[in-house]
Amino acid sequence: MGGINLIILVCAGLVITSVFTSVLAFRAGAPLLLLFLAIGLLAGRDGPGGITLADAPTAFLIGNAALAIILFDSGFHTSLKSVRLSAAPAAVLATAGVVVTAALITLPAHGLLGLDWPTSLLLGAILSSTDAAALFFLLRVGGITLRDRVRSTLEIESGTNDPVAASLSVTLVAVLGGNAAVHAPSIVIGLALQMGGGLVAGVIVGIIIVIVVNRVHLEQGLYPVAVLGLVVVGYALTNLLDGSGFLAAYLAGLLVGNARLQAAGTIRRFQEGISWLSQIGMFVALGLLARPSHFPAVALTSAALAAILTLVARPVAVLICLLPFRFSGRERVFVSWVGLRGAVSILLSMVPLMGGLPMGEDIFEITFMVVVVSLAVQGWTVRPLARWLGLIVPEKAGPVERAEVDLPGLAGHELVTYRLHPESPLARGRPLPRWVRPLWTQRSGQIRPASRRFLPGDSVALLATPPQIPDLDRLFGRARDDTESGDWLSGDFAIGADVALEALADAYGLSLPDEDRHLTVADLFRREFRSDLEVGDHLRLGDVELIVRDMTDNRLSSVGIALDPSGTPPTGWERFRDAALRILGQTGAIR
Repeated sequence: MGGINLIILVCAGLVITSVFTSVLAFRAGAPLLLLFLAIGLLAGRDGPGGITLADAPTAFLIGNAALAIILFDSGFHTSLKSVRLSAAPAAVLATAGVVVTAALITLPAHGLLGLDWPTSLLLGAILSSTDAAALFFLLRVGGITLRDRVRSTLEIESGTNDPVAASLSVTLVAVLGGNAAVHAPSIVIGLALQMGGGLVAGVIVGIIIVIVVNRVHLEQGLYPVAVLGLVVVGYALTNLLDGSGFLAAYLAGLLVGNARLQAAGTIRRFQEGISWLSQIGMFVALGLLARPSHFPAVALTSAALAAILTLVARPVAVLICLLPFRFSGRERVFVSWVGLRGAVSILLSMVPLMGGLPMGEDIFEITFMVVVVSLAVQGWTVRPLARWLGLIVPEKAGPVERAEVDLPGLAGHELVTYRLHPESPLARGRPLPRWVRPLWTQRSGQIRPASRRFLPGDSVALLATPPQIPDLDRLFGRARDDTESGDWLSGDFAIGADVALEALADAYGLSLPDEDRHLTVADLFRREFRSDLEVGDHLRLGDVELIVRDMTDNRLSSVGIALDPSGTPPTGWERFRDAALRILGQTGAIR
């Protein structure tokens, strides 16, 4: 019993140490994951702690389980808008980018470390994928606000590139162990089956989770536990069926995070906590497994390999893969630099170690040192580089607090609280749209009844649905320029209320029921709002938002069109189309 209690005490002590030292890391700007690794190294067998964790399979098990949870959480916090923006470049980086990086590392690994060619290629495959855990925590916890396309490309790439690196690594270990022969077609087919299996499994697991959460009656606190269990089950079953469990976990999180859930707030808070615990557990366990006394022998060569990976292999792979896409030179430089290596590379380096390869221990130690250099150098310089390149954008306004509302008739609503910014559209005199329903206002520490007039600094509580949150952000938050503070409330341009919906549908590729195509814009608003219509009311038709601009004798006379409520820059064709529609609408050529 004493030994069990000692193990529990040590594990709890390591977690608590990691939590409280993270406060110092935040103030110093240190990468948190590097801190967790350092705690594991200090507590390990070569450090003052002297804790022995020589069992690589145990550390591998802890790392895989934790990574499944982290990848699910990563997908959970990725919006479908981000996927639409960056799916293509991220997919190319996650596949071709991994292969190019592995190939470019093979030559220096052979020359610097004296490894044979197959082993050099194995080391390249292990180091080829970027790490989702390191990247997500660096960008999100570090509060680095980038353009959506750059951020989402990095996040989606890091969440989906693990299957290629894992498949290459496992195949090469089998070849080096004499258990398989090298056949390029079989490798490609195996990789395609792995990714296809992960894709199908991720969709199935995501759908099951949504159905369970929304249709099965459980105690409130059990919903996140059920979600966690289903994620881990899906991850393990996918791996057992030779699919990619990593990809399945990420895609399941993507589906669940973008679905309407009846316990969304509870699940979100649980996910944040369990993701932190997984990060701490995984990196501390990996630190405990390593032997710092062996690092000096490989320190210089590992540092040189890390430099080549960061300054040559990754930039070349990014340049090749992003050529077909519209990324600026500064954005390509940043994407190249933020290819952090982390837990995935260390976990893959355990495969040759557990496979009994002669160079298994060396590969693990070299990989560990490369990851340490990557986290230290890149992790500490990401924010300064983003600022120097001019890629940091103002942080988007958001609610101070969000909480789900679990009351009859209010499914899908949230209770949100905003603090009115002195430079917000509301503070500048914009009227509060009718669809905004304040519940109460807190001013000078006192709760006041619901009102539609506010002062800067007021905290306002409202009921809202998730689609309304972006509009509320812009109403209560700081307006960055005159366009943002005004045009989004009345549209990018105005058309007459008698314009036919069929004309709008043809111009913007909107999907309309056949019975609606003959209606005018005024008919649509009249049907939806009847006679209860006022300036500021709006309707969404696909990617276009129609907003009431002017009323004459209680009749709708002018409607604003918000061409891109999401804020995504329009393409050249879209600008031409919109200008043509504006002219036709103003001249009466379309009805």
